[in-house]
Amino acid sequence: MKIRRTHLATSIAGIAALTFALAGCSGSSSGSATASAESTQSTITISAAASLQRSFDEIAEKFQAAHPDTKINNISYDGSSTLATQIVEGAKVDVFASADEKNMKTVTDAGLGKDPKIFATNTLVIAVPADNPGNVKSLEDLSTVDTVLCAEQVPCGAASKKLLANQGVTVNPSSLEQNVTSVLQKVAAGEADAGLVYATDVAGDPDVKSIVPEGADEVVNLYPITALTETPGAQEFVDYVQSEEGQAILAEHGFGKPE
Repeated sequence: MKIRRTHLATSIAGIAALTFALAGCSGSSSGSATASAESTQSTITISAAASLQRSFDEIAEKFQAAHPDTKINNISYDGSSTLATQIVEGAKVDVFASADEKNMKTVTDAGLGKDPKIFATNTLVIAVPADNPGNVKSLEDLSTVDTVLCAEQVPCGAASKKLLANQGVTVNPSSLEQNVTSVLQKVAAGEADAGLVYATDVAGDPDVKSIVPEGADEVVNLYPITALTETPGAQEFVDYVQSEEGQAILAEHGFGKPE
């Protein structure tokens, strides 16, 4: 009986050792496969106009689901002029989406990217806090209330200047912001009575309401996009933005479709 118990214990120990060894091999194989998949994944970095943030966050999510071989490392959102300067000065960016053609030209003139495509349009609205304390009703009212605008070198600032000039309105802004998001944030926080932003920026924001000013349809921003490098995945992202799926997402966020 004693000998049998010894043989049984030895057998159990042997089986346990074999099971452990097999489990170890299986885990090593799985880990190796995962590491191999990650090593073949292409990584891209994107710079996009601040007004594109909500739509591009969604586009990026859908793009990665459809392109598991490409990982979007980062999307930098800011004023197009700021992003263009960063790119020209050497920032490592694979895709650039601008809110105007002027800042895109700055990049392409530097020999970066080629043949940019217009993928969306946008127009300006007057943004006011939800309770509209300044009782703003038109562009003319912006000359008598606390108004914030984008700086002129930023696409929304250039568009604002053109819109106001077209309508013969003079505004002395309390501040000039470097991107449209900053303008909207000041208005939403009640730090300003009004601001000029894109129609897409106020969509679905309960803290502000918008007023479509006269002449807004005559000042349309065209949004171009281009791949700056030949990194696998960069051109695919550009193509996805222009695809039926990408255009549908942009439309949901209020962007117009290029003609």
